[in-house]
Amino acid sequence: MELKIRRLTPDLWPALENLFGENGACNGCWCMNWRIGAAYHKRPRELNKAAFHKIVKRGPPPGLLAFQGDLAVGWCQLTPRDALPWLNRGWRLGRVDDVPVWSISCFYIRKGYRKRGVTSALIAAALKTAKSAGAPALEAYPLDADLTNSSSWTGYASTFARAGFRIVGRHSPPRPIMRRDLTAPCNQAPLRNPRTKETKRQPAAKLGLKRTRLQSKMR
Repeated sequence: MELKIRRLTPDLWPALENLFGENGACNGCWCMNWRIGAAYHKRPRELNKAAFHKIVKRGPPPGLLAFQGDLAVGWCQLTPRDALPWLNRGWRLGRVDDVPVWSISCFYIRKGYRKRGVTSALIAAALKTAKSAGAPALEAYPLDADLTNSSSWTGYASTFARAGFRIVGRHSPPRPIMRRDLTAPCNQAPLRNPRTKETKRQPAAKLGLKRTRLQSKMR
C-alpha cells in the first residue's frame, strides 16, 4: 500500500475530521486527553474538537496524517513531550530523565486499514520529523501485548522495537516507556525482545557523558 505522510496543517483539518468521524477518534477525545486529562470526558465532544482545532490553527502541526490517495487513513500525535502536561500527572508515564524528548502519544487508524503497515509508516515519518526539528530523542508509550490483552491507541511495544526503539523505563509492567535516540552517529539496531532491561532515571548530562564514552570506545 502506497502512503503519503503529511504534517497536520490547518488546510488538512477536513481530512482529520473525516478520519476521526462523529466520535472524535476515541470517545470524543479529539487528542485532548494528554492535554487536559479525564476532564475531556466531562465536557461535550464539540468542545474538545474546537479546542484541538484551535491548536492546529495556531501551530506548529501537532501530528502526522497518513494518506492513501486523497483519503486520510491514519493519524499519530507528534509533539514535544512538554506540550502534553498530563503525561507527567500519572505515575505510569512519569519522566525517566531530563532529556527534552518529543513524544508519539497516540494513533488512530481508519477501519479497513488496520494491521496493514500504517502505524509503522507513521512511526518512520515521525522519526524523520522529530529529528529535523532538532529533537534529541523520540519517545513512545505503547502496550506490551505479551503482558496485556487490552487494545491500544498508543501502539504496541513490538512495533516500536522493530523501528529501533529501546525501553528506558517501565513504571507499569504492561506499558513500557520506549525511546529512539536521534543524536546517535549511526542507526540503532532494532530489538528482538521489547521487554529488554530498562534503564534507571538519570539526568540528561549524565546520559550524554555515557554516550560520549561509548563513542570514544568505538573509535
